[in-house]
Amino acid sequence: QVQLVESGGGSAQAGGSLRLSCKHSGDYSGGFCMAWFRQAPGKEREGVATIEFDGSPHYVDYVKGRFTISRDNAKNTLYLQMNSLKPEDTGMYTCTTCGGTYRGQGTQVTVRS
Repeated sequence: QVQLVESGGGSAQAGGSLRLSCKHSGDYSGGFCMAWFRQAPGKEREGVATIEFDGSPHYVDYVKGRFTISRDNAKNTLYLQMNSLKPEDTGMYTCTTCGGTYRGQGTQVTVRS
């Protein structure tokens, strides 16, 4: 069982920055791939970025160059640094294990134009 708790969401002006965190804990061994997803009101959930246990990141095109996913395995924490925010980045951001078996409750991000 893995527990995931996000934090760091909030409101920002377009062009601004926010940093999300996801603390994970539980009864597990070994490393696992983690991901950030987001869901805007009235839209389907979409992937944002993934990161392997060794730190190798992967991004969807619409966040490349603006968002950075990282992890601190010693602190059991996943991060998402979001720069140059756009109103279309607004949504509920959720961290998950890459297979989707475990996911947090999410943290809301609102970007004002």
